[in-house]
Amino acid sequence: MKRVALLGATGSIGRQALEVIEANAGLELVAAASGSQPLDGLAPLTQVGGDLTELLERAEPDVVLNAVVGFAGLPATLWALERGVDLALANKESLVAAGELALAAQRGGGGRILPVDSEHSAVFQCLDGRASETVDSLVLTASGGPFRSRTRVELASVTPSEALAHPTWSMGPKITIDSATLMNKGLEVIEAHFLFGLPFDRIEVVVHPTSVVHGLVRFRDGAALAHVGYPDMRVPISFALTYPERAPTSVAALDFTSGLILEFAPPDEENFPALGLARSAGEAGGSAPCVLNAANEVAVTAFLDGELSFLAIPEIVERTLSAVATPPAGDVEELLAIDAEARRVAKALTRVLVH
Repeated sequence: MKRVALLGATGSIGRQALEVIEANAGLELVAAASGSQPLDGLAPLTQVGGDLTELLERAEPDVVLNAVVGFAGLPATLWALERGVDLALANKESLVAAGELALAAQRGGGGRILPVDSEHSAVFQCLDGRASETVDSLVLTASGGPFRSRTRVELASVTPSEALAHPTWSMGPKITIDSATLMNKGLEVIEAHFLFGLPFDRIEVVVHPTSVVHGLVRFRDGAALAHVGYPDMRVPISFALTYPERAPTSVAALDFTSGLILEFAPPDEENFPALGLARSAGEAGGSAPCVLNAANEVAVTAFLDGELSFLAIPEIVERTLSAVATPPAGDVEELLAIDAEARRVAKALTRVLVH
C-alpha cells in the first residue's frame, strides 16, 4: 500500500489523481491540500492554504503528488527530495525556477522524481533502463494551443475566454494560457534539461495538434522511440503513482485502425516568442529561469484579469529578464528574493503598459 499526499487536490490534475487513487486498491490517500477550496472529509489529513511542508511532516507519505500551481510548489518539491520520498511532479515551475537547488536536494536526500507532465512522463518511459550514452536527443510535442494558425494581427485581439479554450487538453487556467502562448512548452524544455541532464540544443519542440504522440527519444543509431496514446492525464498520473508497476487504468488503448494521422510541424517562434525566451533563459542559467517564471506568472494573471493583451505576456517576460539581475542562487532564501524582485518589476511594467 502506497501512502499518497496530494497537493493541489482541487485543480485539474488533483481531480484526476483522485480518480486514479480511488480506482487503485494499492494507493491510499493520507493527505490532501488546496490553495483555497474546502476539502472536508477528502482525506484523513487536509489543509487549505498555509505551509504544505507541515502537512507532509504529519502525513509521512510514500509519494507526494505535487500539483500546486506555480512557484508556490517549490517547498513541497524540496521537502520530498531532501527526505528520499518519491515525488510525482506536476508542478513544473518549482523545477524550472529552482532546478539546481532541486537537483542538489535530490543528491542529498535521494528522492526520486517521477514526472507527471505527459511529455516528460513519455520521455521518462522511453528512456527507462537505457544507458544515457545511447541517447541522441529528446523531442517534446506541443499541441500548438488554440491559436497556432493565427497571425500576429489576429493575436492582438485574443480574449481570455478564447485563450482558455484548449483544443485537446482540459487544464487549469494558468497552464492553459501558457499553452496558448507556448510558454508552457518553454518551461517544459527547461524542466526536461534538469530531469534528463541533456543540453538545450538536444531538446527539440515540435507542434503536434492531436496530442497523440506525447514525446520521443532519438538514439545514437538513428532510431527513435515514441510514447503514444489518447490525451488523458490519468495515464501519466497513474504511472507516476504506481511506478514501477504500471497499474491498469480505465483509459482506452489507442485505435490504430481509426484512420489515425500523425501531423508534425515546427513551432512558430515569431508569433509565439515565449518559447524562445524560455530556451534563452535556460541556456543563460543562473536564476534567469526563476525570473522568467515569476514574470510569466504575473503577466498571465494580468491577462486573465483583463489588464494585459495576449501579446503583452511575452513582452512583460522579456522586459523583466532584461531588467533583473540573474546570478545563481546559493540557497532558497536567495532564490525567493530574486523571485520577489522579478515579480515587483513585472508588476511595475504591467502598470506601465496598462496606462
